[in-house]
Amino acid sequence: MTLFEWAYDVAESKLSTSLPRRWSHVQGVAERARSLRPVAGEEADLLESAAILHDVGYAPDLATTAFHPLDGAKFLRSIDAPDRLVHLVAHHSYAELEAGLRGLSAELSEFTDERGPLRDALWYCDLNTTPDGDEVDARDRIAEIKARYGDGHLVTTFITRAAPELLAAVDRTRQRARATVS
Repeated sequence: MTLFEWAYDVAESKLSTSLPRRWSHVQGVAERARSLRPVAGEEADLLESAAILHDVGYAPDLATTAFHPLDGAKFLRSIDAPDRLVHLVAHHSYAELEAGLRGLSAELSEFTDERGPLRDALWYCDLNTTPDGDEVDARDRIAEIKARYGDGHLVTTFITRAAPELLAAVDRTRQRARATVS
């Protein structure tokens, strides 16, 4: 069994029944990751695995802090997932900034943000996928998140502050993808 096959089974068991829309989203994120295989190279399986598992912390039986990157990473660590996978899930889509807004920076600091191309690619995949799993431009996705949560919500504050760094990761990933085609 490949890492992705294992990750898919874990994500499906935690999300498909309890959170079917979230399940659709993570499948779409994994699809975007699959399209980045040339960018990820030897780490493609790890990228796809992080993509399918990035929101596992939303599962009702895992949501202990109500901060899904942290809850997902703690769960994955508890089932002996590879360290790098755990850390990618913990830090997906600029979780470090949101953890600070939630007062959870110390807890998130147990996990390392690798700040490299694979992390950027995961952020790209998440930001270019709608809640229903369809492909979307990252800027439209950010606008959708703001509209869904509304003014004054912590998530709206987060996504507004995070947008420059999130979009920079998206742009770096696009540049890397173009370079693999050339």
